[in-house]
Amino acid sequence: MAKRKKRSRRRKSFSVLNALEAYVYATILTEGVAGNSPVGLITGATNIGQVKTLSKMQQVAGEGASYDMVTVGAEAISLGDILSEPSLALGTMANNFQTNLAPMAIAAFGTSITFRIGKRLLRRPIANINRNIMVPALGAGIRL
Repeated sequence: MAKRKKRSRRRKSFSVLNALEAYVYATILTEGVAGNSPVGLITGATNIGQVKTLSKMQQVAGEGASYDMVTVGAEAISLGDILSEPSLALGTMANNFQTNLAPMAIAAFGTSITFRIGKRLLRRPIANINRNIMVPALGAGIRL
């Protein structure tokens, strides 16, 4: 009978650098799509809506009343905006995504390269910090 391989269990640990990298990616996405930080997306004010304004032609000509509907509060979309006015918020987010797709892709690529090169260049100092500071002070579950 063939010998079974033993499964080795990896220790579950929290990496501070991986969490920081994930937060940077979340910031790139939320700023590009919602115009807000990840924290602002969750805790931001609910202020999206539409208001009537006189059209440009009517203001110049001074004739009759013709109104245009203008969206206000769409600069920074929050979770409250999505829940209160889903059609306005999601429409604005879709438009922002199309507009900011290339800058977001470039920023994500730059972030990936930066973290990869930074981790490789700082491998020995990071290992030293993990071995001498993180494990004795904070326990085995957290690493840099």
